Amino acid sequence: MAITEQSIDVVVFEELQVDQLLPSYTKPPITKVQLVKYAGASGDFNPLHTDDAFAQKIGMPGVIAHGMLVMGFLGEYVMKLAGDVAQVKQFSMRFGAMTLPGDAITCIAQVKEIHEREVVLELTAQKQDQTVVGSGKATLCF
Repeated sequence: MAITEQSIDVVVFEELQVDQLLPSYTKPPITKVQLVKYAGASGDFNPLHTDDAFAQKIGMPGVIAHGMLVMGFLGEYVMKLAGDVAQVKQFSMRFGAMTLPGDAITCIAQVKEIHEREVVLELTAQKQDQTVVGSGKATLCF
């Protein structure tokens, strides 16, 4: 079954609680065409991301996704959660495992702190087998 883009409801400040898991967001499986398009958009033309023969020559199974593409997925997710009711004050991510073509990435957020009108989210991006490919934080201001 193909994964398609999904909608995410904007968070409502008054309904948030510490340790609450927010609805996840799953991106369709990454494609090699997507990696080439991202290389053009980002200016990162490292052949590790676009050329299977090169990637295999340096010991990889094939091309791997740009880490910043995964960060973009998490950023998109945070923006969908914030909608037009909150501003993203802070956003950061640490890279984890490699992401390969065919991997569907699910973005997850958990409320870690609530201070006045600010909410700190702990973020995770993971493959379909639950391998973490990125983790981070975002602060939303309401």
